[in-house]
Amino acid sequence: MENDCGALFLFDKSYTGNIIIGTDEAGRGPGAGPVFAAAVHFPDMSAKIISQLTDLNDSKQLSHKKREELYDIIKQNTLWAIHSATVEEIEKYNILQASLRTMRQACNDVILQINKKNIKVLIDGNKLIPQFNIEQEKLIKGDSRSASVAAASILAKVERDRFMQTLHIRFPQYHWDKNKGYLTKEHVDAIEKHGITPHHRKKFLRKLTERKQLSLF
Repeated sequence: MENDCGALFLFDKSYTGNIIIGTDEAGRGPGAGPVFAAAVHFPDMSAKIISQLTDLNDSKQLSHKKREELYDIIKQNTLWAIHSATVEEIEKYNILQASLRTMRQACNDVILQINKKNIKVLIDGNKLIPQFNIEQEKLIKGDSRSASVAAASILAKVERDRFMQTLHIRFPQYHWDKNKGYLTKEHVDAIEKHGITPHHRKKFLRKLTERKQLSLF
């Protein structure tokens, strides 16, 4: 019987005749910080690689320590790329479009490394990447179905968490080392006390304040 990791790889292998790239993002929901996206292609899906990635899964289902361990293994055994969209880009395009643009950038980087035809991109979620002239398929909960998408979710999540950790050093009052920019009560209390920074998503916060009748500005 296949374990969960084996099932993820079997899913990707089922696309016979296609070279699979998985892509996912991290950071669509927070009120602060950039959004990150990663794209991953496994050139080798042998039993040896699967055994090294036994715990591969949707990044949200893994501990911080496990994500960090898998991060290095994934990078060593795949063709990969990671991009991010700044808060300014999120404000300009909106978070969905900024996420999809960043996924496209990451996928294009991996496509250049593969340099072959018959590429198919598997996208976590229910939206296709616009202005993208590569065969693609949207996968609801793709990060728990596809090895490539799960691997991309881990790379994006680890990169974003590390970035928010560096921001925490500069802005410790917002506790971004713990909340990663999500609007926990502690984070909201800090905004009410200290105001916002250039790293906060102002449009997102305005919508929140209007909806919950908060006074963050």
